[in-house]
Amino acid sequence: MTDYRAKGYWRDRTLGQLLTESARKWPERTALVDGDRRWTYAELDKWADLVAAGLHGNGIGKNDRVIVHLPNIAEFVALSFGLFRVGAVPVYALPQHRTTEIEHLTEVAQPSRYFGSVEDVPGADPVALEGPEPDDVALMLLSGGTTGLPKLIPRTHNDYDYNLRASAELCGLDENTVYLAALPVAHNFALACPGVLGTFHAGGTVVLTTSADPETAFPLIERERVTMTALVPPLALVWLDHGGLTGLKLMQVGGSRLKEEAARRIRPELGCDLQQVYGMAEGLLNFTRLDDPEEDKVTTQGRPMSPDDEIRVVDGELQVKGPYTITTYFDGEHGSFTEDGFYRTGDLVKFVGDNLVVDGRKKDVINRGGDKIPVEEVENLLLGHPQVHDVAIVGVPDAYLGERTCAVVIPHGTAPTRRDLVEHLQALGVADFKLPDRVRIVAEFPRTAVGKVDRKAL
Repeated sequence: MTDYRAKGYWRDRTLGQLLTESARKWPERTALVDGDRRWTYAELDKWADLVAAGLHGNGIGKNDRVIVHLPNIAEFVALSFGLFRVGAVPVYALPQHRTTEIEHLTEVAQPSRYFGSVEDVPGADPVALEGPEPDDVALMLLSGGTTGLPKLIPRTHNDYDYNLRASAELCGLDENTVYLAALPVAHNFALACPGVLGTFHAGGTVVLTTSADPETAFPLIERERVTMTALVPPLALVWLDHGGLTGLKLMQVGGSRLKEEAARRIRPELGCDLQQVYGMAEGLLNFTRLDDPEEDKVTTQGRPMSPDDEIRVVDGELQVKGPYTITTYFDGEHGSFTEDGFYRTGDLVKFVGDNLVVDGRKKDVINRGGDKIPVEEVENLLLGHPQVHDVAIVGVPDAYLGERTCAVVIPHGTAPTRRDLVEHLQALGVADFKLPDRVRIVAEFPRTAVGKVDRKAL
């Protein structure tokens, strides 16, 4: 096995120490902006200490798992660093998650606490803490989910610190960077690719917003002199269609593939550089480089971040291992990994020169504007409706979202309407992005030669 520590990838720095180091370097620089509230690095570091002490006083310590279910607000940041410092492990739920997803996370993670509101975030006089080891699990991200609800992805302090450091360097972040967190910070992309944590590492300023619509984001970009942000393709299209953006220097787009036609519009219409990002919460990150030819930036999804990212393509599927890619899920599931330790991404790719182009998914997951919808989960829930005999969820191409969902239903008695199915799922507490966009009623499904539902034909 490659010695990632000897090669300098793993530097034995915990995520809690990251903020402390930056506070020592740039104590008076603005670290965080949330509406009218602002914190210097010294102030944010002190707040993190107060939260850590409060957590400790509430009996939360090393290796305790806690669900963090907060939007893009300053308390999310302070709570995260407090948890890092006591050695507890935040399990990041997305803001749009509802009862179904939270109950699933609770069942799998067995957390000691759930933080779902600002009032939950504690604080107390700082105390000496033992803290975590660099190879301990620092946080848990959620997989896109391929056969049901999301898996938990354990990221260590060492591997995630490399993740944020290397991406910050590759993207040219420094003390003058002002990063707008337009996507949920609970998502890997906005958290550390390079995101919020990469900006703190570089000494820049993070600006939080709970709404990425142009009416909210554009004035914020102008007011705070934002230089960089990250979007999923549907949001990039909304920004393009709105127009009038000024001042932004770099727009990262990832989460799902950005269509070439839209990519070609970014620079001339929004006046900023485009960086395509293809990655996964399990590890591997690919970026187009800032000095790449324009044609590569608009037609490919970049190339691996690390010199020691090992990648191969087997039957069209990308497989990977490296210094920041996991070797197992939290529950110990190894089916997504090969015998020689490569992670099976489920993504179908090809190479154009040194860069990757993503062609689609091998697994039954619909990518609706960056939100991953596991069809089996939604199908199972819809089968509980009395008017549904059988159902198949398929992706339908969409100009804005990449894909929308269509529930193809074989009815039991009177055919259900879309409203019937949506109300059924909402009553079960399902996240809004999983609700079917369309419903089609059929008498039977097309089948493959072995009797399986032919989703491609659907």
